[in-house]
Amino acid sequence: MLSLLHALVTGARRRRGWHHVVILVRLLIGFAFLPAGIKKVLGQPFTDPSNSGPFHDFLHAFHATGGFYRFVGVVQLLAALLLMTQRRAGLGAALAAPVLTAIVVFCWSTMVVPTAIVATLMWLGTLAVLAWELPRWWTPPGDPAAPRATDDGLASPDLGAWAGCGLAVLALYLAVSLASGGVYRPRGMDTTDWRWWAIALLPLLPVVTALVARRRRRATPEA
Repeated sequence: MLSLLHALVTGARRRRGWHHVVILVRLLIGFAFLPAGIKKVLGQPFTDPSNSGPFHDFLHAFHATGGFYRFVGVVQLLAALLLMTQRRAGLGAALAAPVLTAIVVFCWSTMVVPTAIVATLMWLGTLAVLAWELPRWWTPPGDPAAPRATDDGLASPDLGAWAGCGLAVLALYLAVSLASGGVYRPRGMDTTDWRWWAIALLPLLPVVTALVARRRRRATPEA
């Protein structure tokens, strides 16, 4: 099974398009971790104290643990940073995987279906990022001379540009949250709020990065 997965991933890594898909998945998962991680590090409750039921009661108890609550937040923020800056995304995915596994099981156990679906998609994306790193740390048995995958070659993306994109997304969201005095989450389409526009324009950063990376690649003779 691992040998088949290794072969599939190795083949995919030779195509630039798949590199970009993985880069975007890393950005999305990392960005999704930011609000939850910041809220925990600040010690803010994840749900309204007036809410009740199995889902909310667990979150109230989780918040009441104090140090453990903040520790999980630190792990989420570290995973987000590693994923969004690309070069150590495998480590970021390794940190995110157990957190997301617990969230997925918890959400489905309490039947919070919309949240469970989103968490499951994030979990599957994290597994895909981990699978992408497989050729880096595992060689099929009986083929010890097989080269480990690297980001060298024509399919390699401009990780420097994409790392800058991740840092820009991170910095912009932190700036908006800082200006808001806490975690900022848009509540509907409020076009009169500059913070809404700042978040709405975030998807343009990957687009601009892709254009810059493409221009650099064309300007490089070897590419």
